[in-house]
Amino acid sequence: MSAAPSVIPLLRLITANDHAVRNDGHYVLYWMTAARRTTWNFALQRAVEWATHLKRPLVVFEPLRCGYRWASDRFHAFVVQGMADNAAACATAKVTYLPYVEDAPGNGRGLLEHLASEACLVIGDDYPAFFLPHMVAAAATRLPVRFELVDGNGLLPLRATTAASATAYAFRRILQKSLRPHLDAMPVAEPLAALPRLTKPKLPNGWGNRWRAAEPALFAGTTQALAQLPINHAVGVVGMHGGATAAGKRLTAFLANGLDRYHEDRNDVDDGAASGLSPWLHFGHLSAHQAVANVLARESWSPQRLGSKADGKREGWWGIASGPESFLDELVTWRELGHHYCFHRPAHESWEDLPNWARATLEIHAQDPREHVYTLEQFADARTHDPLWNAAQRELRQDGRMHNYLRMLWGKKVLEWTRHPREALTILTELNNRYAVDGRDPNSSSGISWCLGRFDRPWAPQRPIFGQIRYMSSASTLKKIKLKGYLERYGENRGQQTLF
Repeated sequence: MSAAPSVIPLLRLITANDHAVRNDGHYVLYWMTAARRTTWNFALQRAVEWATHLKRPLVVFEPLRCGYRWASDRFHAFVVQGMADNAAACATAKVTYLPYVEDAPGNGRGLLEHLASEACLVIGDDYPAFFLPHMVAAAATRLPVRFELVDGNGLLPLRATTAASATAYAFRRILQKSLRPHLDAMPVAEPLAALPRLTKPKLPNGWGNRWRAAEPALFAGTTQALAQLPINHAVGVVGMHGGATAAGKRLTAFLANGLDRYHEDRNDVDDGAASGLSPWLHFGHLSAHQAVANVLARESWSPQRLGSKADGKREGWWGIASGPESFLDELVTWRELGHHYCFHRPAHESWEDLPNWARATLEIHAQDPREHVYTLEQFADARTHDPLWNAAQRELRQDGRMHNYLRMLWGKKVLEWTRHPREALTILTELNNRYAVDGRDPNSSSGISWCLGRFDRPWAPQRPIFGQIRYMSSASTLKKIKLKGYLERYGENRGQQTLF
């Protein structure tokens, strides 16, 4: 049978194996792993196209492993809370939804192939980081039917670039040259609305017997609900709630209260204008396309307002007010810079992948004396001599997030207080991926590696330990931004008079 007609750009569609569509299959299977939402989802839209073309029902399969590195209550809670939203949306659309939460490492092995054995084809999410590329590549060799991957990571498809960009300036020029047609090819907001009503599919016998759907009680994501799972319970649930509903509320609040002053106040810690959207973007509960569409609609934007020069400048290209334009530079330029870098550089988390100049200057100064040196455990427990650094680490450990400006300072200080810059990279990756709700992400890699020189340039004068790496200090940060309220919340003497 011919392929389903598609309005999705070809750059976003990848056929991951050589198998044909199974015409006598019972359903179209969407394997939801990165875009964990039912709205603004290119992959789900593609699955709906195939289901319509083949006149077969759609099955949405959303699994959650327990054996991945850093699996904890914190991250499991966020994902299962999102499952509640997906279950409700699929129920409304009369779509079969299969949420599976693995109860022991390896118990989910074989489930995807089992479901695929009765499918016409499988649609999956294309994602460039963490363990997902390896998992998808392994699945491609085992699935018995056609396996398509769909890239819904950002506005510019991953395959629209041919190499990783070394700076935001260079990537911004690419966007200014290439992004315009992709703004006309956004995903549909409600892909399930286009799905024809068909009979409920017959699932293979193993589903419901060997493998069972997650109980709805688990979707609350509470400590009690997660207690029986073999994951790290010491990294606990935080106040942020996962799922598309919570993501939409956060986006609405930001558009109302933060967007207009984003360019001036996003680095204000006590009354900041930061969006706070990164956890929902990371887990796929919010689409970058949805956020951009909402911003542009609020600005009554039209394509004629785009700048004509690909000069790499941050201001002026979008043709909108300063606050919204500054936010789009973060959401599109900086976020997608990280995604494209990870896509083109699979070893992006390694020391060897840092810029040559950065590694060279850090190696030259690797033996410089350190006034303070801390272990991973001391860093994790916020037991350094620096009250501001400790406060930032407490925010990360307790709330699963850290203010963006303080995250830069946090990374620079770990570089300064470890025995070797290689160890600094290891510790930063561990702390961020263990505690940050938005960790294990291309932007995590970008932020950590920026502290060690990636996407930056050599700075003068050379300093001990840092060499030509950009330097930051707690003293200058305390002068630059207001932190009284922050230190009252996260400082050594929380709730009491602080030292600053």
